[in-house]
Amino acid sequence: MYVGTLSFDLLLGDVHSLKEKRSVVRPIVAELQRKFSVSAAEVGDQDLHRRARIGVALVSGDTGYLSDVLDRCERLVAARPEVELLSVRRRLHGDED
Repeated sequence: MYVGTLSFDLLLGDVHSLKEKRSVVRPIVAELQRKFSVSAAEVGDQDLHRRARIGVALVSGDTGYLSDVLDRCERLVAARPEVELLSVRRRLHGDED
């Protein structure tokens, strides 16, 4: 069994309140969950209106499949015009970790 995680550090565009931030972040999280059947949530910087941290996790028995899905999640977030992807942290955990 393998667990793959991604942590996205995002800079939001024209956002001036936490309510506007939610209207940008929620659709991204929902699309990740719907398209790729991953667990996704806003996991940090909740009190900052122009920054967001989104976490993604996936469990699989195949590291190739895991890497492929995480790559597609990363491309989806990077392609969103309303956010700037500042950094991505990827981790793969196996049974022996």
